[in-house]
Amino acid sequence: MDKIKLPKLKKIDSSKPKRKKPKILLMSDDLRMPSGIGVMSREFVLGTMDKYDQSQLAAAVKHPDHGKIADASEDAAKQTGVDDAYLKIYPFSGYGNEQVLNEILQIEKPDAILHFTDPRYWTWLYELEHEVRQNIPIMYYNIWDDVPYPHWNESYYESCDLLMNISRQTQNIVKNVLRKFPKENWAVQWVPHGVNENQFYKIDELHSEWPDFQQFQKGFAGGNDFDFIVFWNNRNIRRKQPGDVILSYKTFCDQLTPEQAKRTCLLMHTQPVDGNGTDLYAVKDAICPNYNVMFSTERLDTRHLNYLYNIADVTLNIASNEGFGISWCESLHTGTPIINNVTGGLQDGCRFENDNGEWIVFDTEFSSNHTGRYTKHAQWAKPVFPTNRSLQGSPQTPYIFDDRADFTDVASAIKYWYDMSKEEREECGLAGREWVLGDESKMSSKNMSSKMAECIDACLQSWKPRKRFSLYKVNQAEKIENAGIVVE
Repeated sequence: MDKIKLPKLKKIDSSKPKRKKPKILLMSDDLRMPSGIGVMSREFVLGTMDKYDQSQLAAAVKHPDHGKIADASEDAAKQTGVDDAYLKIYPFSGYGNEQVLNEILQIEKPDAILHFTDPRYWTWLYELEHEVRQNIPIMYYNIWDDVPYPHWNESYYESCDLLMNISRQTQNIVKNVLRKFPKENWAVQWVPHGVNENQFYKIDELHSEWPDFQQFQKGFAGGNDFDFIVFWNNRNIRRKQPGDVILSYKTFCDQLTPEQAKRTCLLMHTQPVDGNGTDLYAVKDAICPNYNVMFSTERLDTRHLNYLYNIADVTLNIASNEGFGISWCESLHTGTPIINNVTGGLQDGCRFENDNGEWIVFDTEFSSNHTGRYTKHAQWAKPVFPTNRSLQGSPQTPYIFDDRADFTDVASAIKYWYDMSKEEREECGLAGREWVLGDESKMSSKNMSSKMAECIDACLQSWKPRKRFSLYKVNQAEKIENAGIVVE
């Protein structure tokens, strides 16, 4: 009979006993993927690895690893320096279902569920919320783009024990939607997106990457010597207004001499043809044939994306709906100033001041600054106020304002930065970098993770399990007196 081969014994380091950490089950886009949700998921998962064991139901439209389980603990330990890092990933095609959730709950036995992205992707979870919340809390990293207050989201918000909101406007929206059944202060918190300060930073002549950056810059320019570059980093989808971006740039160039226009460039990091957007090649050929519009179409790692922000003189985002708009925050981390449409989370990047010199706060009577109540803003931003507001909607999301900026106003904003000297632009951009890294904005990855951990700890300590049955007194529906619509 063959001898039984015993596994090699490993010496246990008794000086480092395994810590008992709470375990969080994240439900969002796969944190290994480059979507905005995936990138932010990775940042706060790794940023809180020292405090929590982590697992993820990792969603994708057609996940290539569907049905497999990935143990990413070793990689997480290398990236974070946390020796006892724990990260298990459960890839899934789509956004999960009751069966896969029950399987993961049995395997992982998490202390809380955290989900991230539109709740309509997780309706099956909300159908189970009463059962789930008898045992563990449900936490939501929440976003909503604009007013009027989405009262049809009320049932989603009520079904969460903790709501962490990525923009100051979203924070106000949630509080107003929950006016009939308000939550405690710890349960509704502002936790802005944070950019990894070790991946997005300014590169100058003294930086170790300067030679590589110069080589990249020469390859990008293709022999052209540009004096001024406008950068746009977004998906080619309708609400991002990519056609208006090209039209705005063309209108800006029309104000220059032919020689000046030759030395300017619009750089669009996107897929030029997308069924959810348009054919940007055709737009360029028809609308802007005589000026420089370049497309960056390859998927870039963060190092080379950081190079593009450093190459740019200004970063532009004129989306008509935008919950946050991560490109402006990445841009400020690199010391590059911004042009933002005044809508949703893009307002945060402008840091509008009230009459007392304080960063504006939204409330029931003042739900958005898109009407231009306050115009004084930070030096690193040139805001563009929308000139057209239309009420859009769908059966699932019946109403939301669509805030459109006029392309001539956007062209004037580009000219504003063009007319500055490079030294003045750099001074403004560096002020923006200092702000996003600071305590007021809390928009670094480190600050985001710290604030999120603070909120999660408060939830784990304060939440109360749901009873098996709940009885409610039914009254006639209350009239909604203020839907967040501001007319000035």
